[in-house]
Order: sequence, then structure tokens, then C-alpha cells
Amino acid sequence: MEMLKPAHNSGDMRMVKRILAVMAVSDGSLYSEIASTLKVSEESIRLWVKALLLKGVGSLKSKKNPGRPSNLTKTQRKKLDNLITEGPEKAGFPGACWRSPMIQLLIYERFGIEYSVHYIAQLLKNMGFSYQKAKFVADHKDPEKRHAWLQTKWPEILKLAKEKNASILFGDEASFPQWGSLTYTWAKKGHQPVVKTSGIRKGYKVFGLIDYFSGRFFCKGHDQGRLNSESYEDFLTEVLSKTRKHIILIQDGAKYHTSKAMQRFFSAKAHRITVYNLPSYSPDYNPIEKLWKKIKEKEIHLHYFPTFDSLKNKVEEALLHFKDLQHEVLSLFGFYNNLAEV
Repeated sequence: MEMLKPAHNSGDMRMVKRILAVMAVSDGSLYSEIASTLKVSEESIRLWVKALLLKGVGSLKSKKNPGRPSNLTKTQRKKLDNLITEGPEKAGFPGACWRSPMIQLLIYERFGIEYSVHYIAQLLKNMGFSYQKAKFVADHKDPEKRHAWLQTKWPEILKLAKEKNASILFGDEASFPQWGSLTYTWAKKGHQPVVKTSGIRKGYKVFGLIDYFSGRFFCKGHDQGRLNSESYEDFLTEVLSKTRKHIILIQDGAKYHTSKAMQRFFSAKAHRITVYNLPSYSPDYNPIEKLWKKIKEKEIHLHYFPTFDSLKNKVEEALLHFKDLQHEVLSLFGFYNNLAEV
């Protein structure tokens, strides 16, 4: 390319690398081979090629900075913070998650400052960012219904609970697999830890309810087939026998929660139970989800269960343990406590 010689003569080796990289790509070389030869990342090469296709050869030029390379000003850092927070797609990059070479190119394109890709991680830490695992969010979520739940339904529930001197019980079910579950643990480099497994595809299922006011934990194991309306009704009947208070039940939209059989049950027990259904795809609005996660992390992950009874006994032991930890259960309601204070 005509740009290569001037770039080389000027000592702009960054520009030289960009030009050599896109030339190698056009010749059919593998990205991995180019990255290894030029000591750059494959992601940088992809971004250079994309910039060339979208913006032409001018995108390969380096912006000249007189003297010592400048740093981002406070104003530029604030703008960069906003750009990163808004996500790659809004900034014109593919995908939903940032990688260091993408941010390196973003800084160069927006502010004319070129940092080493290895420095980007430190820069982001200094700005208050951290490298995190992304999570999925269902595209079926209804923002309006979720907003209405927080702004209208939750205050309504609190008011009703006060009028009836009722318990507010958040409910859900969990399944604990006999084949085991894995998580991160410490081990020597090059020696991946191993955990035995029975390989049996069977799980111990548990119904649960936690009380917003007291931290009381109601639960019942189920080891006979799938959960259904009949077993759910049995669990709620048992809970009703353990309290004289009116119950405000908050549940998700599982079919056996909202079936005709359960509608008949709730109608017959209307003097004892008032039911609210959470917005669809909103497990983050149900604090008991955090309790199931805690139980699995502390008691189930990285354990070997040779028999179903060994799993069942371990789960029941964990459930009993958390029944005595009302203060820990209450800590799960921080999200709703903050709403109540607003």
C-alpha cells in the first residue's frame, strides 16, 4: 500500500502494524498467525479491518500528538465512562460486551489518544470499572409491568399487609441435582480439580416461602415426580396450618401456580390468602431466589452424592440450618426495604 512507506519513514510503527495486518488479511493469512507475528491481539486486527471497510484507508492513520502522548482529561474520562456504560452497540461496535481492544480503539477514535491495550484494564479499574461475567436478561421482560409492580403493586401490598396484620410471603421452588454442581475453587495451575459424580439425572425438589417481616422460612421437600398443582396445594395447606395470620402470597407465573385447580383453592381460601403474581421473567424481584443460591453455594456445590438419600439428607440439613437464620433471610429483602423507604 502507498501509505506503508511514509508511515515507516515517519517512525509511526503503530500505523505500520495496522497496514501490515490488513494487507495480510487480504492475502488470506489467518488472524492468529498475523497476531503472533505482529504482537497484537486478534481483536485489534478485526477492528482495524472493520474500520478500513467502513471508513476507508484514512482509518489506518495515526493521529499525531506533539511530544509526549497525552492522557485523558477529567472531561474526556467522564465522556468515556458514559460511552462504556451505554454499551458497545451504541458506540458502533458489534456485540453486547466490551473487550480491551475495543475500548482501546474507542479512545483513539473519540479522543485521539492511543493507549497500550495492556494499560486499558488498569485505566478502567481506575475509573471504577471491573471485569465481570455478563448475565442474560430475557427479551420477553415487560418494562412497563415491572415498573408498575415496583411503583404501584408493592406499595399496595404493604398497605394491605398493614390493614390485615398479614405476612408477606415470597414463594418459589428449587431443584437440587444428585449429579452435583460445580463452582470455582482453588487448585494448582495446570491441575484442574475434579469432583466425583453419580451421573444420575435425578433431583430433590423443594417448595419454599420466606416472610418479609419476620424472616421465617417455610419449606417442604418433594421427591415423587414433578411439581404440580396438587403438591403445591398440599404445601400451602401445611403453611396455613402453621400460622394464624393472613398470608399475602407473592409467586411467579408457573403453570401449577396459576392453574384452574389453584384458582379454586385460592378462591376457597380467600379469607386466609391474597395472591399477587410477579411480572413475567422477573426472578430478580423474588428474594427467595437468593436463598436458593446461598443454599446451593454453601451446601451443594462441589459435593458428591452417591445415593439420592445422601442428597436428600444434605438438602434437608441445609434447609433446617436456614430456618434458624431469620436475620440472614431478612437480609435478602434489602431491595424491597429500600423501596419502602423511598
